Amino acid sequence: MFVSEIKLKGALVVELERREDVRGFFALSWSQTEFERLGLNSRLLECNISFNSKKGTLRGMHFQVAPYAQAKLVRCTSGSIYDVIIDLREDSPTFKQWSAVELTAENHRALYIPEGFAHGFQTLEDRTEILYQMSEIYAPEYARGIRWNDPLFSIEWPPDERIIVARDSSYGDWKPSASEQAKNV
Repeated sequence: MFVSEIKLKGALVVELERREDVRGFFALSWSQTEFERLGLNSRLLECNISFNSKKGTLRGMHFQVAPYAQAKLVRCTSGSIYDVIIDLREDSPTFKQWSAVELTAENHRALYIPEGFAHGFQTLEDRTEILYQMSEIYAPEYARGIRWNDPLFSIEWPPDERIIVARDSSYGDWKPSASEQAKNV
């Protein structure tokens, strides 16, 4: 595995170190030992799959607060996504900044998202599937969200027609009360 930093402190793109031959390739995609060596959260309690039938499906912006804040490793296994994260850690030098990474089945990249970040994505193709590895269990009472188009963040989403469920479209804008909940993650 190779990791590279993006503009948000603590978030990383994980690239595969491919060993190719006539059959295709083999690559290590996750290693507790390697994550610990890099100083990343290596705890793995849940893995989830998100399948999205249509291009333009937008999910997010989601996060969980302490004591169930989650680090995530997100990989697109079929199709492609525009993956967006927002740093909600008040003590971070990149607090309230966002970043996006294109994850595709072809580029095999993953995005490591530390605790204290909101996460969402928009599909760029029909029939897109995403694999999430999480450091903490899903705890609905600790789940939170921010409106995907909150003007405070001014996220530049792809211009496709969007499919958004009522829950995600009903989230409010970022407020200090949400900030206090995300603190101490």
